[in-house]
Amino acid sequence: MSIDLEPDEVQVAIADTIARFCDRRFAAKDGASGPPPFDATLWRDLAELGVLAAGTPEGVGGPAEVAVAMEALGARLFPGPLAATVLATQLLGPDERGAVCAGHAIATVGGPELFPHGAAASVFLAFEGDAVIRVRPTGSVCPVPALDGEPWGRAAVETVERFPDATAAIALYRVALAALLLGAGDGLLRAAAAYAATRKQFGQPIGNFQAVAHPLADCRIRIDAARLLVASAAERVHDGAPDASRESAIAHFSARRAATDTAHACHQVFGAVGITREGPAFGFSRRIIGLAAWPAGPGSAPAALAGPGSDAREART
Repeated sequence: MSIDLEPDEVQVAIADTIARFCDRRFAAKDGASGPPPFDATLWRDLAELGVLAAGTPEGVGGPAEVAVAMEALGARLFPGPLAATVLATQLLGPDERGAVCAGHAIATVGGPELFPHGAAASVFLAFEGDAVIRVRPTGSVCPVPALDGEPWGRAAVETVERFPDATAAIALYRVALAALLLGAGDGLLRAAAAYAATRKQFGQPIGNFQAVAHPLADCRIRIDAARLLVASAAERVHDGAPDASRESAIAHFSARRAATDTAHACHQVFGAVGITREGPAFGFSRRIIGLAAWPAGPGSAPAALAGPGSDAREART
């Protein structure tokens, strides 16, 4: 069996539409100013494009389209609980799902007490074992500063609902989270490559030196490889394959590693300007760090991905 991992015309159109929307609506596409603050109006405008409803019965497209949309948004540092929205729309009933898809209800996934965008959220989800549970705050949600600049919240919660059959929803959530990481990593890599092509040292662009070119090439290979894994996982989720959950966990692990390694390498390429808040790397690396901290759900730990016998191998090493 073969899988076509190249985006089709519809998926290319989705990415182009999102890119144009982001370019018109906010100026974080170069990463220099950092991720913009969450804007409820901007969030609802994104919902009007149908992005938040992708992969739902009311929306257009499936897992592959979700991945394409999330990567495009990740590359533009679009603010908001995008992956959590994907999870929520796969689990909620039609009425609540419609409110989330329209941008009127904000979903978050976290726990046990920390939730990204918790202060603005009305739908709180958390992972418990192999299931997803819905919780609600028992008191006020206190804002908590986060590394990526997004508004997290802390609150004590209680369980109000359990979604025992959430395997497919978790797999799609991981695909979305992986695609967001890929987008941010790819955006940072493109910025670093452009800088290396124009920044000169010893009379020539620094990109001509192996110490700069080779790490950037390694990053490109890792990001492209992770993109193939994400596309393959999206296809497995779409088909309802038995290994879809594991494939999505592997894809997320690969994307997270590729993005974080890219952040490290690209900061080295930018040199001193790479560690300044105003520099082109700051916004991207903040977002990558933030997304890497999001929970990936059950079965996503490296030991679980290594397969049977991994515990014994780790014990021997």
